[in-house]
Amino acid sequence: MGALGQLLLLGLLSGGSAVIHSLRYFLTASSGLSSFPEFVAVGMVDEVQIVHYDSVSKRAVPKQAWMEWVIRHDSDYLEWETDRYQGNQQVSKGNLEAAKKRFNQTGGAHVFQWMYGCDWDDEDDTTDGHEQFAYDGEDFIALDLKALTSVAPVRQAVPTKLRWDQDRADNQHKKNYYTKGCVYWLKTYLAYGKSTLQRTERPRVSLLQRSPSSPVVCHATGFFPDRVMVFWRRDGQELHEQVDPGEVLPNHDGTFQVSVDLNLTAVPQEDWGRYQCVVRLKGIEDISTPLDPALIRTNWGKTGRDGGLPGAFPVAGSVVGALLLVGALVLAGVCWYRKRNDSAKRPAAGSDTSSENPEGQKHLLAPTPDPKS
Repeated sequence: MGALGQLLLLGLLSGGSAVIHSLRYFLTASSGLSSFPEFVAVGMVDEVQIVHYDSVSKRAVPKQAWMEWVIRHDSDYLEWETDRYQGNQQVSKGNLEAAKKRFNQTGGAHVFQWMYGCDWDDEDDTTDGHEQFAYDGEDFIALDLKALTSVAPVRQAVPTKLRWDQDRADNQHKKNYYTKGCVYWLKTYLAYGKSTLQRTERPRVSLLQRSPSSPVVCHATGFFPDRVMVFWRRDGQELHEQVDPGEVLPNHDGTFQVSVDLNLTAVPQEDWGRYQCVVRLKGIEDISTPLDPALIRTNWGKTGRDGGLPGAFPVAGSVVGALLLVGALVLAGVCWYRKRNDSAKRPAAGSDTSSENPEGQKHLLAPTPDPKS
């Protein structure tokens, strides 16, 4: 790592406890969906979108204000990103068509997705990499980075697995990328975006209930980062029964929300005072909310200080859109990247890791080559 990279890392590590950070790229190609671009790509650091590309704009667009510092330091950054995604767009079209042939399909709506990226533990410096593909929402093939082999859960992916597993040099190159080049850029983004990515936003907590017979929902929203624990406890003990934890979902402003249901069917109301909802987020004291009927917002009457429930369940269209674009792509995978021979095309911020940056792509679902060729 070059001198600038070392300074960035020192700034990144100053203060705070250990966190596993992630850099992910989610890409999707589609056909037969008139209201959705044929190709969409997003890059995310710690679940925060940093760059967007689609087949309509044909340009990589930064999505965070702090990304301007990355662009200022590396004047070729957006050009390189745009070129890369335009290449991915062409490759994705071939992959989608090849997958349709594998599944003996012609018309209709179809989606080919892939995800790739890396994780970094900022305490022990361990890393991990990920590369996954999906077709029409089902797992297609994935890379086992530790074994350097592929996992094919469907027979249509077996020809690809056989071809990939034979290419040991490429598998080793990908391992090098995920454990070095990808991690370098993750650390760089974390350093430039520290004030945003490593901030703490205190959650707002509400108790909600749709009807007298419905579970009581502990809803926390507006918090950052997304690594939160929300749980119910009774008499000071955490409950594992009667509860239904939900997923952490993104809000339109870059914060997150989550809900945890508590089933009170068999609990008399005089015992409600034994229950509390607890929200635990790094950097703040636990937020404990007692199960008090006066605090519950409902759809069936003006209960509690805030009255009824208009807007109380804020899973808005923007959240649904984010889930369609990002959450649904978690099953996805990545085109094969090879290191760039021209290191001057995208210098790695003064570092000597530019050779680890991936380069071109090849059609991942192309027919298995003749062993004699």
